[in-house]
Amino acid sequence: MIIARTMEFLAFGVLLLAPLMHAQDLSGYREFRLGSDLKFIANQTGMATSDAKTIHLRPALIQELEWHSGRQVGPASKEPDSVSEIRFSFYNGDLFQILVRYDRDKTEGLTDADLIAAISEQYGLATRPMRRNITFSSSSVYNDKERIIACWEDTQYSFNLYRSSFQPTFGMVVFAKKLDVLARAAIASAIRLDAQEAPQREIDRKTVEDRESRLTLEKARLLNKSTFRP
Repeated sequence: MIIARTMEFLAFGVLLLAPLMHAQDLSGYREFRLGSDLKFIANQTGMATSDAKTIHLRPALIQELEWHSGRQVGPASKEPDSVSEIRFSFYNGDLFQILVRYDRDKTEGLTDADLIAAISEQYGLATRPMRRNITFSSSSVYNDKERIIACWEDTQYSFNLYRSSFQPTFGMVVFAKKLDVLARAAIASAIRLDAQEAPQREIDRKTVEDRESRLTLEKARLLNKSTFRP
């Protein structure tokens, strides 16, 4: 009797664990892991940390590293790659977001359903959110926003497929939820600080410009004064 109950308990436990055992890994895109540091991602892409672009310095360091097709990533493959470019975004040196843009020619004619089916083979069942947009810019200049057509997510990570509203192609935004919240708050604060400081920066720029103009004019005056003939 005890053995039978024990077996029932173990069988019930296996049923509970089955979804977890077959859960898809959403912690990164291809070989790139969310949370990795800038140096590690730079090495993976065959780039240097100096290739990263600094977007904001305060209240947190926000950087971006852009990889474009043509650069070798990982082992050489004979299969054509559908990815055109990947942008890695870092919060204080840690990867919080991956923006994937798919090649226009290699996705030509594909429907939303085609891409969703292909991606679901890798990341599991997709959900189709209604009227949900995603912002993936770290700058107020390029405040990119697109409508999500499908997403794959768990408690820690989120994959979001969109169709570009500017050109006939697709993209994917992948992010770590906790890091993304911190990064988004820091980016919003940085944009506010930039706006507040803009008038003083313009005054400072004009002051420097006027000083340099006066120095140039005075240099020309002294030169011409010594050589002028009436």
